[in-house]
Amino acid sequence: MPRLTVNDRAIEIDLDPVTPLLWGLRDAANLTGTKYGCGVGDCGACMVLIDGEARRSCLVSLAECEGRAVTTIEGLSRDRSHPVQQAMVAEQAIQCGFCTPGIVIAAAGLLARNANPSDAQIKAAIPNLCRCGVYPRLLRVVQQASRAMRGNAAAGATPVTTIPSEGTPR
Repeated sequence: MPRLTVNDRAIEIDLDPVTPLLWGLRDAANLTGTKYGCGVGDCGACMVLIDGEARRSCLVSLAECEGRAVTTIEGLSRDRSHPVQQAMVAEQAIQCGFCTPGIVIAAAGLLARNANPSDAQIKAAIPNLCRCGVYPRLLRVVQQASRAMRGNAAAGATPVTTIPSEGTPR
């Protein structure tokens, strides 16, 4: 029976050790924020942090996680106050929401190891597929979260769009 720490809690998962971590989290630990998307590591919907590194949980067995620390979207922030979660909302980068947990985890993993990533580093670190197409907003999300994590007071500032009233020439 694999033993691991999930969201700062030591647990034993009573499943075959070759079972993917994804199913241990969803079926045995009832942590359903980690999504099943493709099962082959292409989509990133199942992303979790394993010892601080963003990994696709469909490709990692429970045996490989023995004695390791796993953080799911539920454990990233109990009250949704993580800077990446806040930036996702502020930048309106959540559409249907299915891919959101994986994207948030990938971005949080990046920012934990690189407080000020370049655009290229952000694009490389967030390989997640999003059918709704939030990609243009993801750079702003990670940049905003990065500023917030570095303590920049302007992190919460969002651009103001002025909409002309009727009769005003555009």
